[in-house]
Amino acid sequence: METMDDFLRILRERNKAIIVEGKKDKAALEQLGIKNIITLSKKPVYEIIENAAKKHKDVIILTDLDKEGKKLFGKLNSGLQRLGVRVDKGPREFIFKNTKLRQIEGITKYLEKN
Repeated sequence: METMDDFLRILRERNKAIIVEGKKDKAALEQLGIKNIITLSKKPVYEIIENAAKKHKDVIILTDLDKEGKKLFGKLNSGLQRLGVRVDKGPREFIFKNTKLRQIEGITKYLEKN
């Protein structure tokens, strides 16, 4: 994954559930043609983990890169892996290392500027 185009293609083509924090994050990804999105939206984290594990073998976690988002990532990552779900960390690491984007809901504006 070298460019934002690669990043978006991976999110669209890999048949993995994508976990985001809220409705704005989901809406931003849907604008880019990305489907199979799970939102946390005030549900308990354990409930999201259990439901995702029942339905998916692979997930991508795209929580924000702020303190709260990092905490959520840790909980989701360990909980999902404990239940045998593979977590693809590549897309999150790509955003963190290669962009100034820190909130998923801002992805469409970020793409317009760059």
